[in-house]
Amino acid sequence: MSTQRHSKPTRLPDRDSSSGQADANFTAIRYGNDHGSISFGRIHEDGSVTSSVLLQGHDGRHSFCMDKTGRRKGWTQSVSPGNFTVSCGDDNEEAQDTLMLHARNGNICIVAENGKVRIEGKDIEFNATGEDSSKGSIRLHASENITLDANKVLINAKNKYSIVTSGDAELVANAQMQLYGSIIRGVTDACSVKDSKNNLQRIQKKNNNA
Repeated sequence: MSTQRHSKPTRLPDRDSSSGQADANFTAIRYGNDHGSISFGRIHEDGSVTSSVLLQGHDGRHSFCMDKTGRRKGWTQSVSPGNFTVSCGDDNEEAQDTLMLHARNGNICIVAENGKVRIEGKDIEFNATGEDSSKGSIRLHASENITLDANKVLINAKNKYSIVTSGDAELVANAQMQLYGSIIRGVTDACSVKDSKNNLQRIQKKNNNA
């Protein structure tokens, strides 16, 4: 095992610091060989961030880093050129919460840049718990299709539900279809020129201007 001590502070151009001063320290130390290394107090290449601990593999793209200064102060980063696997819960029961990702503030982003995101379980629950009408929403957006395939699809909207399309719509029941409402209004463009006696033209105009 080799030991490398830095007797002089490493000074490199700081691309992000407004003061123009690069990080420096006099106590950085590194242990390692041709297989990998562990460093304490290492200054990153641009000179703006110092790591408390850096675990570095043989491949420069394989590392675990705990940063202490600069724009990444308090960050923990794990980088690998291959797979990253977390396995736990061998001794737990089914009802226990075994794996937790908890962001006290800010967002959680899961991105598959060139692949799929798969979530699988005996049951899957999504809960949005906003404190007012501006939060507490679940949004699904797809550039192509959103497909629901189940024995039953149950929707319970307490105030309102709306299904809108600028194209065609189909509602099909090969067995029995039930429609109930305190009032049911069916409107077509037939009343666009001459209004009906029930003033349904306003509904036609509202939906054509939407």
